[in-house]
Amino acid sequence: MTSRILLVDDDPFTRALFENLFRGSKTELVTATNVAGARRLFEGGDFNLAILDQRLPDGNGLDLFAEMRRLRPRQTALMITGHAQVRDAMRAVREGLFDYLTKPFENLEELEAVIEKALEMDRAYREIADLREMLTSRTGDPIIISQSASMEKLLIQLRQAAPLDTTVLIEGESGTGKEVMAKMLHSLSTRVGGPLKELNCGALSESLIEAALFGYEKGSFTGAVKTTAGYFEEANNGTIFLDEIADMSPKLQVSLLRVLQEGTYVRLGSTVSRPSNFRLICATNRPLDAEVAAGRFRSDLYYRINVVPLRVPALRERREDILPLALFFLDHFNRKFNKNAGPLQADAIATLENAHWSGNVRELKHTIERAVVVNAGGPVASADLGVSNAAGDAVGSSVAVQTQLLPYREARLLFERAYFSNLMQAADGNVSEASRISGVARQNIYGHMERAEVVTKS
Repeated sequence: MTSRILLVDDDPFTRALFENLFRGSKTELVTATNVAGARRLFEGGDFNLAILDQRLPDGNGLDLFAEMRRLRPRQTALMITGHAQVRDAMRAVREGLFDYLTKPFENLEELEAVIEKALEMDRAYREIADLREMLTSRTGDPIIISQSASMEKLLIQLRQAAPLDTTVLIEGESGTGKEVMAKMLHSLSTRVGGPLKELNCGALSESLIEAALFGYEKGSFTGAVKTTAGYFEEANNGTIFLDEIADMSPKLQVSLLRVLQEGTYVRLGSTVSRPSNFRLICATNRPLDAEVAAGRFRSDLYYRINVVPLRVPALRERREDILPLALFFLDHFNRKFNKNAGPLQADAIATLENAHWSGNVRELKHTIERAVVVNAGGPVASADLGVSNAAGDAVGSSVAVQTQLLPYREARLLFERAYFSNLMQAADGNVSEASRISGVARQNIYGHMERAEVVTKS
């Protein structure tokens, strides 16, 4: 996939460096030496990334970026400068620049990595825009965001199984999106015109599950004031999705097996056998083969429902999907709450991509929702996410003791002062090296240092 990059820099050596960097690649580099030339190029073409020198012969790169954002609000850009100042770095962060780089570039591999990450951000934004267009024309259909090979393989298996009208077992950790998979199976099946009935076996008691599935006659138990159809009846020619089937009681396992074998059911309080034609999709967050081995799940029912097994990988197993998912949720909650949070800063992306995500996609969704809610309308930094990371382990025990009884703001300031003082000492005052050690983006290091009043050697 070809990427178009606009480089705006009046320094011939910098332009030559980038030309050599992209020579022989699929990247098309378009150059300008001033604001006027860049403005003409930008207005006449679409660019995946803009790389802007801060000081230009006829203006300032920060002002040029503000112009670009007015034309294309999600334009991704990097700022480069040979005259780094904390004030300018802070402005760059506030205005949504992806990163702020200083010349001369000490590590070309690091430069290439930053550019690739910025291009990844652009690709994700464009995919979200395409999804939004699709959603406007197809309401109600399940949407799965994925760029990873493991998810693409799973989706191929899902699309193959969907029209075959066979029983499917979806396995995966809580929060991975098993319910979305079940809805997609139904939407792509020949039963799409019929109902989809969903039941969580871990959320209801045995008696309630039984009543929900089989239905009941009036007076069959206390509170049965009228005859009520169950899912076996209501889902005729449709689909039943039983989530967390591993939690189903042994009694109900026997009852479900009988319905699957005979294709009939009997309402509670009745003796009349009724036919039902439904497709069964099951999901579990615990491996059913292990449950069978432990004697907690019937082997005959397991073999009956495990016709087509689909395993949804945990989010930490498909980290390529974290950024597009985060951007999708960012767009969703901005629209829902009428906010304008974003873009995600480089350190926020690093935090998201390196987090464990024990709660998987559901946890990521709630994290982005929280970040949008508390955001005043600007870039989202790592500190805004509330996601734990390894950086906190760098705080010494003496600082931890000092912060125990302090108000939060004072404790945070004390931590940042200690951490970034030690960090800059370890990096010998080099911000790029400090960024590499800490995993914090360069522009955000400037902000932390200014807020914590960290003094570095000049």
